Amino acid sequence: MYSKDGENYFIVDSHIHFWDGTPANQANRYGEGFLNCFYDYHRNLSPQSEVWSLEHFQKQSEQDLLHDLFEVGYVDKAIFQPTYLTDFFVNGFNTTEQDGALAERHPDKFIVNGSWDPRDGEAGLAALERLAERWQLKGVKLYTAEWKGRSKGWKLTDDWSYRYLEKCQELGIRNIHIHKGPTIYPLNRDAFDVADVDDVATAFPDLRFVVEHVGLPRLEDFCWIATQEPNVYGGLAVAMPFIHSRPRYFAQIIGELLYWLDENRITFASDYAIWTPKWLVEKFVDFQIPEDMQDEYGVLTPDVKRKILGLNAARLYDIDVPEGMGLPAPDVPASRTPVASETNREAMTS
Repeated sequence: MYSKDGENYFIVDSHIHFWDGTPANQANRYGEGFLNCFYDYHRNLSPQSEVWSLEHFQKQSEQDLLHDLFEVGYVDKAIFQPTYLTDFFVNGFNTTEQDGALAERHPDKFIVNGSWDPRDGEAGLAALERLAERWQLKGVKLYTAEWKGRSKGWKLTDDWSYRYLEKCQELGIRNIHIHKGPTIYPLNRDAFDVADVDDVATAFPDLRFVVEHVGLPRLEDFCWIATQEPNVYGGLAVAMPFIHSRPRYFAQIIGELLYWLDENRITFASDYAIWTPKWLVEKFVDFQIPEDMQDEYGVLTPDVKRKILGLNAARLYDIDVPEGMGLPAPDVPASRTPVASETNREAMTS
């Protein structure tokens, strides 16, 4: 919890990792380049006082993570978002199994999300069932630009992707987090395009699609999709650090999101360990949209900040909020009434 000026904020860091980017785990030059690209984001967008050495950035200990998030970072609950990248890293970069082992030692602090890749076919569907049973999954993280052999990405609209989304519905996995943000070496920029979100959000109205990194640099495309699809949310990972390096740009990002999505569909994330939550939480609570932009974007009230910093994610994941720290449940916009077979590929194309 974070307290400032008589206001209390329940913090859910909705996008964290427990990765291994060490040279010993880098399978090739792509693994090294991927980790170093992350490190460039860390160095260039962080306050100088928060910049780590490359060695520390490559891998954090369990105690490092607990300290950075919960001892000094104000986080009440954190959500692991796995990123496998097994073509680049020998044991995977950040897998559900790695995250889950830590979460089992600290069950009051973490929520574990799984992952899937439609290119894994039937075997992947069975693996998803095992992950769901093992960690009672409520969410998954998808990485549409991940390389797999000769394939350099996939789309949410692929036939096998529909099979996996149907399986998520069957298993009660409602929160579908999708990396749709800045490109990372050596991945292809176009594989992160947000256009395929529109199709699946319409086809699966009972799922919630959390577009991580709010589609940057395609913020406008994302907002136009999200305004017509009430089950599309915006995750602020990567957008948050601009609050330090480019505050007016951050004001534009948050202003556009509030205009198109409203304050009930935006979730805070540090993207740990690219950044740590302490300084992001502090700066966000202190942040206000500049006066000359308020006619267009309005102002950030403490209640809006409370929703973004934790209450919205708490609602998505059924996280208990301490008495007196919550807000009334928002009115949920009515989605289109789906036809009986709307989640079926044939019905969508017939």
